[in-house]
Amino acid sequence: MIWTVAVAMAAAFMVQTATAQDKPTTPPAAAAPQSSQPTQQPQAQQPEDLPPSTQILTVRVNEVYLVFTVIDHKGHFVTGLQQQNFGLLDNGRPPARVSKFAQQTNLPLRVGVMLDTSSSIRQRFQFEQEAATDFLLQVMHPADRAFVEGFDVQTDVSQDFTNRVDLLDTGIRRLRPGGGTALFDSMYKTCRDEMLTLKQDFAVRKAIVLVSDGDDDYSRSLESDAIKMCQRAETTVYTISTNVGPSRDKGDDVLQQIADATGGQAFYPVKIEDVAQGFHNIEEELRSQYLLAYTPADFKQDGAFRTIYLQALDPRYSVRAKKGYFAPKAEQ
Repeated sequence: MIWTVAVAMAAAFMVQTATAQDKPTTPPAAAAPQSSQPTQQPQAQQPEDLPPSTQILTVRVNEVYLVFTVIDHKGHFVTGLQQQNFGLLDNGRPPARVSKFAQQTNLPLRVGVMLDTSSSIRQRFQFEQEAATDFLLQVMHPADRAFVEGFDVQTDVSQDFTNRVDLLDTGIRRLRPGGGTALFDSMYKTCRDEMLTLKQDFAVRKAIVLVSDGDDDYSRSLESDAIKMCQRAETTVYTISTNVGPSRDKGDDVLQQIADATGGQAFYPVKIEDVAQGFHNIEEELRSQYLLAYTPADFKQDGAFRTIYLQALDPRYSVRAKKGYFAPKAEQ
């Protein structure tokens, strides 16, 4: 039954796509809302290529940039697939138009490393710092930017967005453990202040690597509040549990829920040395992803949450992607 639905969905998806590609003319303004969620149209040049005095004109369009990962039944990344290998529904309908499909291994990153600095992780904090620095050394390319933050009952952005790994390492070394844990408040604040306000004139991948035990004993925000803010900020969250051991507890379930809702993945080290492997797996995934850019059908600027359903037509493969996004509200 699932296979039948997927095939029918993909057929509709490909028919819509083919029709849109056969008619490349711009649709009437009444049929195309002026502004969109998660995206802005990429520019011919990126800011690094332009003189400091150059003014960039940004045109917002109702186009969604969907970054996703495909894995096989053994958890290995699957590359080399084409658009026709997938079925897509946005708010229950195939997209009106697909403008791009590519394997984007070099799409610029905007990544935050959030380290739990509560007293519960004091004994293993130094190793986590070292693993985080190694991760940034491996993942950062010249066009990428990252920030470093520690959190307990408050957040401490010890290094804001930069592409200099030495500054990021200094920010990591500056963090000190101690205090309770306000995980949900910290996630909410970080996505709101660091990711939602991030302005780019080209497509980027926004991700957070959260290293924590998943326990929260101090937040005013709910887990659902934090997840919704991550979704509004179009940010994928990867989680690495600090509950090393063979069994999982309720904090691990929280980390799983956060990762699933945002299109990320949760990692559960068996021993402290495996934390570094979790960072390595995230780095590999960030460089093994696909990009699908499309215009949703029946798009409304109403601030509502729009669901995304993306599936590989080959049952041997599974897709990891965000569950949806919030449409923007029309300007009054």
